[in-house]
Amino acid sequence: MAKRDIDFLFEIGSLRNVPRAWQQVLTGRVQNIAEHIFRMTMIAWIIAAAEKADTAKVLKMCLVHDLGESRAGDIAFMHREYVTRHEELAEKHIFKNTMLEKETVTLLKEYNERQSLEAKIVKDADNLDVDLELNELAKIGDTSAIGMLKDHRPHVRAQKLYTKTAKKMWDEIQKTNPNAWHQKLTGKWVRSKRGAK
Repeated sequence: MAKRDIDFLFEIGSLRNVPRAWQQVLTGRVQNIAEHIFRMTMIAWIIAAAEKADTAKVLKMCLVHDLGESRAGDIAFMHREYVTRHEELAEKHIFKNTMLEKETVTLLKEYNERQSLEAKIVKDADNLDVDLELNELAKIGDTSAIGMLKDHRPHVRAQKLYTKTAKKMWDEIQKTNPNAWHQKLTGKWVRSKRGAK
């Protein structure tokens, strides 16, 4: 284990301090980059299982897909009109001289080309995490999130998702209350406590 690997681990820890760029237009608290990577990795795992893909490759690809943002930052679509970002250079430099350098170069190239099933799954998960977060923000009344869900995200479902599983998940996300998972549990607990009295 080289010192460079330890430096790398401290650097990726800093991603918890890097907000997603769309914080500028959304009024609720948005995920940081580390939180985004975690949930989209879980999404990708589900898709990979359903699509019978190479799960190990999918998970590794998820873990590295946005790490360059520790150096290049995250930019929203509106920023792309004005900013030239050297994300590939950042990705190259973040992994340079680490134990992961050779494998991550291959994984990132495959992800960016979007030809393999695994790369498509990772991009699908990246997109679905956006929809989950927008639905969470819409639930608390964020009007920008509500507008994005109505005006932009159906286009993503129709033209940007690759796998059948991701499209089914997108449909389910749109009709699921973001609080349902805990309200059901809370309701069960409350009913059992009332019955105990």
